Amino acid sequence: MGKRVTLFITMLLAISSLAYAQDIVVKGVIKDKQNQTLPGASVLLKGSQNGTVTDVDGNYSLSVPNAQAVLVFSFIGYGSQEVIVGNQTQINITMAADQRSLDEVIVIGYGTQKRGDVTTSIASVNTKDIEERPILQAAQALQGKAAGVQVTQPSGKPGAALSIRVRGATSVQAGNEPLYVIDGVPTMDTRDLNVNDIESIQVLKDASSAAIYGARASNGVVIITTKRGKANQSQVSFGAYYGFSNIAKKIDVLNPQQYAALMNEMGNNVTVGNETTDWTKEVFTTGQNQNYQLSFSGGTDKSKYFVSGAISQDDGIIKPASYKRYSFRANLDNQIKSWFKLTTNFSYANAKIRDVKDNNNAGRNAVVLGTLGAPPTMGIYSEHPVRGTIFSTNPLKAGWDNPLAAMFGPTQATKDNRIFGNVIGDITLAKGLFVRSNFGIDYMNHSNDYYLDPYRTTEGWGTDGNTHGFANATRSNSFTYLWENTLNYEKSVEKHNFSALAGTTVQKNNWNNSYIAGRDFPADGIVKTINAANEITDAYTEQSEWFLNSYLGRVMYNFDSKYLVTANFRADGSSKLAKGNQWGFFPSVSAGWRISAEPFMQDVKFINDLKLRGGWGQNGNQEGLANYASYGLNRYTRRTATTPPSGPAVTGPEYAPNPDLKWETTTQTNIGVDVSMLQGKLTLTADAYLKKTNDLLLNVPLPNTSGYSYIPRNSGKLENKGLEFVLSTVNFDKSDFQWNTDFNIAFNRNKITNLQLSKVYRYADVEGRSDQIIILQEGASLGTFYGYVSDGVNPETGDIIYRDVNNDGAFTPQDRTILGSAQPKFTYGMNNTLTYKSFNLSFLFQGSQGNKAFNASRLETEGMYDSKNQSTEVLRRWQKPGDVTDIPRATDGNVNNSLISSRFVENASFLRLKSATISYNLDREWASKIKLSRASVYVTAQNLLTFTKYKGFDPEVNAFTSSGATLGIDYGTYPVSRAFVVGLNVQF
Repeated sequence: MGKRVTLFITMLLAISSLAYAQDIVVKGVIKDKQNQTLPGASVLLKGSQNGTVTDVDGNYSLSVPNAQAVLVFSFIGYGSQEVIVGNQTQINITMAADQRSLDEVIVIGYGTQKRGDVTTSIASVNTKDIEERPILQAAQALQGKAAGVQVTQPSGKPGAALSIRVRGATSVQAGNEPLYVIDGVPTMDTRDLNVNDIESIQVLKDASSAAIYGARASNGVVIITTKRGKANQSQVSFGAYYGFSNIAKKIDVLNPQQYAALMNEMGNNVTVGNETTDWTKEVFTTGQNQNYQLSFSGGTDKSKYFVSGAISQDDGIIKPASYKRYSFRANLDNQIKSWFKLTTNFSYANAKIRDVKDNNNAGRNAVVLGTLGAPPTMGIYSEHPVRGTIFSTNPLKAGWDNPLAAMFGPTQATKDNRIFGNVIGDITLAKGLFVRSNFGIDYMNHSNDYYLDPYRTTEGWGTDGNTHGFANATRSNSFTYLWENTLNYEKSVEKHNFSALAGTTVQKNNWNNSYIAGRDFPADGIVKTINAANEITDAYTEQSEWFLNSYLGRVMYNFDSKYLVTANFRADGSSKLAKGNQWGFFPSVSAGWRISAEPFMQDVKFINDLKLRGGWGQNGNQEGLANYASYGLNRYTRRTATTPPSGPAVTGPEYAPNPDLKWETTTQTNIGVDVSMLQGKLTLTADAYLKKTNDLLLNVPLPNTSGYSYIPRNSGKLENKGLEFVLSTVNFDKSDFQWNTDFNIAFNRNKITNLQLSKVYRYADVEGRSDQIIILQEGASLGTFYGYVSDGVNPETGDIIYRDVNNDGAFTPQDRTILGSAQPKFTYGMNNTLTYKSFNLSFLFQGSQGNKAFNASRLETEGMYDSKNQSTEVLRRWQKPGDVTDIPRATDGNVNNSLISSRFVENASFLRLKSATISYNLDREWASKIKLSRASVYVTAQNLLTFTKYKGFDPEVNAFTSSGATLGIDYGTYPVSRAFVVGLNVQF
């Protein structure tokens, strides 16, 4: 009997196996919730390449191997669905709006959260186009992409840092840049980060989202997560691009004949000889951009890896300015035990920067204004009876080198070696209870060497002919370590979801620096190190350190993702402040209400998700504080040695000590709404905020009788308030053609609301003028221009008419007034992506409206007071009584017609086509034939078009970056270039 049963069972299994071995044909139709068919929807057999797409009527037919097969249904803009075939041969699908954006897990401070449950203002930046744009810094990926995040490129010099303002500037003398957190390690500099390694970027904009970072978060927090390997998905990726760049706009200057006529009009005897030079053509050349990236990723469920290496180079449009970087990254994930995971992030970068001098006048060897101001009647080289062929100098101005001498005379290079990374241990103590320990380091080795050839340049010899070359060398090391320990608890009971976080963190930095300078080098110029100098002119070493100790906590609760509450708290203690003021406390709270989940919204079909949220919190600004800001430090100056030696003389403290000094505190309130409509085809986010900074750090001037020049003091208040809107739309979505648009716009108003003790501060000196360009006073914004009002040119005298503002009948300094502000009324960005079959077109517009710029370059190019060449604008100059023009007469040595005035304040609003890319993706079937999983080629134009009324090279400029008050000043700044690149991306 048993044998018969066994035989019967065996036969059943065999029949079952045979049945499962036969293919099953599954058919069906795919529709949306409006009962409209979806042509071009994808149907894929999970775990294979077997699949199909629906026809024009939404129908499909697919053969599957057995009843255990799983079909994956997907369509752009809709959530994917998985269905087990079983005994079904007809499977009809109704697809709902894509809710993945709500269920997507995003990175927040010290953790993650579902996007739909976020109660704060966080901007997620799409990084998909990074690999198709010639960008070298992470900040460039933010330009035009996030509302309220203003990214400007104050200089086009290769390797120059970008400037980021999150909801406006919050400080005058402390830092205004956001805090960056890369894979859990905070830093203030991301220039060494390979942008192709970036997986995601989140910007914490309001205080309730950033308060978990406490004393460093008043300017916002940018969280960057790098790429990681995926289990059972081994992949090799290679990307390369090559391109060229050129100057986007020229400023025309006088030709030799026009220049000679102007000089002779000014009383100088200038003739046009055989030697003439077009300095703009000689200086502004074609730059080159290139990048090569190779990465490997993959692994198993227990061990995953991502390893990458890249070489990036940017040769500027003004030689020899260049930036070259070698970078390497290794990200490892190891599940050592079921309860223990070890994560390692390691990166190394080697960067070399060659600089050229800008942001100064032509007489200080600043190349940009030197190019515009160099006499066109002068040749590049001249013969010296002793030194032979040397760079020529301005014959009308002794000691002024030509711009090529400023470019190629010095040998200069900056080298940085940086190691950055961390090791994270995650331990599961019990269900829902986790502990994390994070140890990170940031080590920077910096060197700078400068050598001025005594043989090839005039400056190297000095005005007395005895300097004989000059060199200096700087060496510095910075080491920062971070150790964080956090405990996280998560618990869900039916519809109640709760999580709590508590932790401690310590961070310490040690920095040291050495400097030496010498002069009087051998004339052959072979040895360029300072050991060849006959005289050491200066030498010193210095060191400092800071320490930050913190305690943090967070509680999050939501009921069915309908009612949401989050509370944060952080306490920071800083070594930068004196006892009694070392600790700061930074709380925040936020709440959200998903209105769309309420019963009364169930009949509103066109709204898929509607959430109202609000938050309040406080942040600090520790980054702007000097390491020993509250202590009065002595200054030492070398003097002639005595016998017996007594050491250098103390010249007194630099500033008065202030034991009551504390960091700035920014309090911010935010209200926002998130809406998703029309099955996810339209999403809208709107925010309103009020951001107040108290205890504003200022260097308050003191009377000379005090013995100090100033005292650092918490001495003011500042306010930012604004509105932000983000709109994303699916404009067209068919099987062969898709078109998506992302638009953002932000309005911000910045104002100084209170100044104590000193009521007026002045910033931004320009050589040759006794006045500063910027004023800081109550009621005005940062970046406010101050000077005289120009009412045009007097037709009888040819001089500028300056307005008698105070009506006292005289022209005096009391007639100066506010001339405008560099603060924009609003900034905006719009990105469009169009896809047709295998072709993709994307273009990003970026704009700023209502901001002014002070074109200090025109002080020199339209001043007509010395021997510098001028722009062609001066061809309209006043020359005789009765001339009606806006350009005054030429003078010799008199700068009264080019005082700091409204004449040089210009409308700097602009609309820029920041990038445009067209790409082609090789058909997967063709790619697989050559052993590729993906292959694409692309052509990108960067800064292709700029629409503006600004007369300078570029409206997005700032020559003075040391202070938050000095914005929008153009003073011979290295212009931003226009770039064209062609690239290739392949995956194996």
